[in-house]
Amino acid sequence: MLLTEATSLFMRTRLPGKRREHILNFGERTEFRYSSETFHLTALPAGHILGSAMSFIEWRNETLLYTGDFKLHEGPIAERCITCRADQLIMETTFGLPRYRFPDENTVRRDIANFCRETLADGDVPVLHGYSLGKSQEILRGLAGEGFQVMLQRDVGKMTRLHEKLGVTFPDHEPFDPENARGKVVITPPQSLKTMERVALGKIRTAAVTGWAMDSSCRFRSGTDAAFPLSDHADFDGLLELVKKVQPKKVFTVHGFAREFAQTLREQSLDAVAPGWHEQMGLNMEIGL
Repeated sequence: MLLTEATSLFMRTRLPGKRREHILNFGERTEFRYSSETFHLTALPAGHILGSAMSFIEWRNETLLYTGDFKLHEGPIAERCITCRADQLIMETTFGLPRYRFPDENTVRRDIANFCRETLADGDVPVLHGYSLGKSQEILRGLAGEGFQVMLQRDVGKMTRLHEKLGVTFPDHEPFDPENARGKVVITPPQSLKTMERVALGKIRTAAVTGWAMDSSCRFRSGTDAAFPLSDHADFDGLLELVKKVQPKKVFTVHGFAREFAQTLREQSLDAVAPGWHEQMGLNMEIGL
């Protein structure tokens, strides 16, 4: 298994068990042999979560960049994304539609802080929903300097301690205790609060923190009172920007709106396809009557 040091630490905690690991350092070109072939692989920071990596592969006279989940613009937790040119590009396209253009992140963080402040002023407990690895830590960092007392659900706390072990700093926080949560902000994964914990918390106000908040239906689907568009994935413009930086001869789009984004690239005269999907290629014709 090829992975970075941070990913190895996260995996040992979340998926315990025996595995053969080959730790890769960012930017280090490593030679591998498979059968009679030799290729080189370089791990590049993907900017998604701490330790996330893109794979730049050199084989014979061809190069390939495989992104996995990525985010071009620098966030508060992950390493800054680094790209390179490649002949072939396999890219994640979670938010591959034009409607997923995210607002300024500092503005969104201020909106989250205002939500918490207003909720506390009303005597309720603000509960922010974010995945335990990556998103919750980004939420916590975003609350720095706001003066809140913050409680972390068990899994969130575990992943946050691993980030601290890797050198990431956070505002003060404490373990989640529903009996003593009044006047504090709670960060928890979606749907993790148990019935008894909700009863002990009393009146709460919940918010989903996700890129899907760009959809007006998000808070209804997530069952929350509010939704804030903060994502650790590239938005539509970020996807286009990556293609421009890599300048590939061919693009393979995977995950999310893969077919739609591949069509967008073809409309820009790029060779793009979404593997595994049946795609109807358009044929522009002018018919005179």
